Amino acid sequence: MPEFASEPSPDEAGTDLVVVTGVSGGGRSTVARALENVGFYVVDNLPQALMLDMAQLAFEAGGAARRTAMVLDVRSRAFSTDLAGAVRALKERGFSPRVVFVDADDEVLIRRFESVRRSHPLQGDGRLADGIAAERKLLEEAREHSDVIIDTSHLNVNQLRRRVEELFGGEDARRLRITVLSFGFKYGLPPDADYVLDARFLPNPFWVPELRDHTGLEEGVSSYVLGQEGANDFVGTYAGLIAATAPGFEREGKRYLTVAVGCTGGKHRSVAITEELTTRLRDMRLSAHPSHRDLGRE
Repeated sequence: MPEFASEPSPDEAGTDLVVVTGVSGGGRSTVARALENVGFYVVDNLPQALMLDMAQLAFEAGGAARRTAMVLDVRSRAFSTDLAGAVRALKERGFSPRVVFVDADDEVLIRRFESVRRSHPLQGDGRLADGIAAERKLLEEAREHSDVIIDTSHLNVNQLRRRVEELFGGEDARRLRITVLSFGFKYGLPPDADYVLDARFLPNPFWVPELRDHTGLEEGVSSYVLGQEGANDFVGTYAGLIAATAPGFEREGKRYLTVAVGCTGGKHRSVAITEELTTRLRDMRLSAHPSHRDLGRE
C-alpha cells in the first residue's frame, strides 16, 4: 500500500505569525507599519477570539499571507486578558507565534496623550493616570508571557521602526536575535535587558578634552576605549558567555535576547563596547544588531 506524505504543519510550512499588543500610546501603530515594511500582512484591532481562525486562513492562503501580524487592542470589546491561553491554542495547532509587547513609562504616556489632547480609552471620568493603571492591570499577563518587550520611552518613530525592522526583517526569523543596546545609567536601566554589562570601570573619554564632544561610534573614541586595560578581556568574556548560552536559549524557544551595555551617559564607553561586542558576536555566526538608546541625549 503506498505511503502518502502527511501535510506539513503550519510551522514546517513556514507560517510566520507575530502578535502585537501593549499599552495605548506605546507605539503599536508604528510597529504595525514597520512590520508591513518588512513584508508582513497586518491585521489591526483583531478580536482575540479570531486569532486562531486568522492564523489558519494565513496558513491556507500561503504565499505572502503566511507572514501575518495580528495587532490586539485592549479597547476592543472582544479583548480578553487570557492572551497566554490564545497563544497556547495556536501552538497546539502547530503555529509558533511571536508575541511583541509595546510599552513606555507612565510619564511618557501621559505626555503623549496630552500632546494630542486625547483621553485614555480606559480613564472614564478619572485621570489619565487612572486609565493607564487600569490598562496595565488588564495587560499584566500579556506582558509577562511576551517574547519581546519594546520599551519606546526613549525612542522616536524612526528609531522604533528601525528596531522592529532589525527584529523581523531579512534573516531567518527562527534564529535567536540579539540586540546589543548601549545606554546611560543616569537615564535608568533598560527594562527589557536580559544581560546588563557595566563599562564604567573603564576611563571615561568625557574627561579627555579632544574626545569629549565625540562618540563611541568614532574611531578616536573607540580606539581609546578598546585600548584600555581590561577592555578586550571584558568584551571577549561576554561574547563567549553569550555564545555559550545562545544554543540553550534557542532550545528553550527564546527568540530575542537584549544585552545592555551601560556607562554614565551612554555616549562614549558603552557605545564603543556595544559596537565591538556586536562585531564579535557576528564573527561567531550569531544574529546580533547594535542599538544606542541614549546617544544624542547629552
